Amino acid sequence: MMNFDEKSGEVLCSTKWGSWQQTMDMVYVLVNVPHGVRGRDVRCNISARRLTLVVKGDEYISGDLFAQVVVDDCVWTVEDSCLVRIALWKCSRAAGDCWKSLLKDQYEAGMSTFDSMEKKLTLERYQREHPGLDFSKADITGNYHKGGPPLSSSTS
Repeated sequence: MMNFDEKSGEVLCSTKWGSWQQTMDMVYVLVNVPHGVRGRDVRCNISARRLTLVVKGDEYISGDLFAQVVVDDCVWTVEDSCLVRIALWKCSRAAGDCWKSLLKDQYEAGMSTFDSMEKKLTLERYQREHPGLDFSKADITGNYHKGGPPLSSSTS
């Protein structure tokens, strides 16, 4: 079974070195590197609030993360000898916690990209709250910023 992100498509924020994207739980960083790179050529340091990526002595990313991550659950891999993929687990995993940028004041999503990210995270939230429905092809208008409006809950 496909997850929500695979079914609904990706909202990428392009950068000079590749791109980044997010779900409610994670931020994925895709870094294009010279062909032939191996794991031993990569130095990726992830702390709760900081990310540094150096490949063959060249610094690609260095700075304070937009928000805190769970270090023990973060991983990085080299794929096809030309891509470094970093998976960062967010500490705060609510739809309203959409990262505006990968690092504080760096790699910021443009206005329309950020708007699309917020829509997607709000739809992902609705999907989790209503697993019997499929929101992967839905569109949303109105109040979807910060995770959308609270849905009323009925009590018996």
